[in-house]
Amino acid sequence: MYTRREREIEAMRELIISAAREIVAKEGFENLSIRKIAAEIEYSPSIIYHYFKDKDEIMNSVMRTGYMKIVSAVSKSDCEDLAPTEKLKRMTRDYIEEALKMPDEFLAAQINQSHQALKHTSYLYKGASKEKPALSALCKCLKSIYSSIDEDKVELKAQIIAASAMGMILKLIIEKNIEDEQRQLLINCFIEDVVLKI
Repeated sequence: MYTRREREIEAMRELIISAAREIVAKEGFENLSIRKIAAEIEYSPSIIYHYFKDKDEIMNSVMRTGYMKIVSAVSKSDCEDLAPTEKLKRMTRDYIEEALKMPDEFLAAQINQSHQALKHTSYLYKGASKEKPALSALCKCLKSIYSSIDEDKVELKAQIIAASAMGMILKLIIEKNIEDEQRQLLINCFIEDVVLKI
């Protein structure tokens, strides 16, 4: 059990992260500052330093939270019993839909080129599947479909799927007035005609 003090600390940390997430969604990571967070939560900037070392630590927390939502979406246990191809389809759909639930945060994170952001969003380098849980889950699924290809080729396929899905997500976020039916048709077609053909 947590003590009252530990609960208070955790609540304050969550308040700070939530405020940072709102700022990032509205203004992007590059405009996140301790002063803006402090103004958002109506505390002095010095209070924030009692809970976080610096802005980078807050930014890491925001990025980690978003990434963990994605990892959770593609690693759902309810698709473990599916055939490999069906599992790949479900993982891709879950990734796209989870990202679309946090459009501003996803967009801000993906276009940010800062070192802190890239630690969380980069996945095109060789060996990324050993460090990135979501990419690792995708590789595992692909390996069960393409059992005869080597690890490097599986990772390349996973990277291409992830990058292609990100492109689809970004377009769906940017083109805001796409009707739900059209959005679902695009996602279905992307999964059937792109992901399954890679």
